[in-house]
Amino acid sequence: MRRPIIVVFFSLFLLAFQALAAERGALFKVSGSGHSLYLYGTIHAGRPDFYPLEPRIRQALEAAPTLALEIDTARDPAAMAAALQQHGMYGNPRLGLAGLAPERRQRIETALKRQGLDPAALKQLKPWMIVMTLAVIDAAKMGYDPRLGVDSHLAEQARSKGKTRIAELESIGYQAALLDRLKDEDQWKLLEETLEHMASGRQLRESRELFDAYERADQAALERIAQRMEEDDSISGKFMRELLMDERNGPMADKIVSLLGRENNAVVAVGLLHLVGKRGVPELLRKRGIKVERIY
Repeated sequence: MRRPIIVVFFSLFLLAFQALAAERGALFKVSGSGHSLYLYGTIHAGRPDFYPLEPRIRQALEAAPTLALEIDTARDPAAMAAALQQHGMYGNPRLGLAGLAPERRQRIETALKRQGLDPAALKQLKPWMIVMTLAVIDAAKMGYDPRLGVDSHLAEQARSKGKTRIAELESIGYQAALLDRLKDEDQWKLLEETLEHMASGRQLRESRELFDAYERADQAALERIAQRMEEDDSISGKFMRELLMDERNGPMADKIVSLLGRENNAVVAVGLLHLVGKRGVPELLRKRGIKVERIY
């Protein structure tokens, strides 16, 4: 008799634990054209304790005919490698670090070594690719793994069900070309400023603030981050605001409206920062006459 009681108690405990899974990120219900969808703000690196996600997003994914992501990183590794080689690497290594004036090169290489990177391994990378590598390093310092990113987890869950189509709002080619649009000199300035912010602790502090806001679904903290982004006129601030956010949010909103017009109960998952501020995707959808309700 005791064993069945223990099994029932354990099962109830497990169900209660899953039901209490933490709200993370931001979740919106978007309605229009007689349909609705869920819009979820993700983070591109994570930890094992992020999962399982809380019940509402899990249930939404279970019912979704389509999961729309910025990109599906597992879709075509060959296309990803080709895009990164085309837009993220110099064909001639002498155009990379080796092509800089000696004093500038030494300063950058010294700063890269302080962050645990071997400059020789980066000789063909364009500066924006090195900046992205440094962002991964900062995430790792805080215990977050890109392989455990929330968007990747959602894609794995959709694939395991076998009934949810995975769509892309962008492509890796588009993203890489966008990042590579900066002139070479501006890219080097962006790298130098990023290294300065890492040395001062600013970049790690701001990265931690974003991860903390995601983990607590902290709306007030997200609005503070949005306000800081709006006021940040540093090279990296303008790069983030103008290129990585503003230029992409409009097309994302347009594609969400199109998806909403075609089908019901889709799930759209994009990076959390795309959903904040007066030029974030939710506000752009509202301006297009779409109803947007914040769940958390």
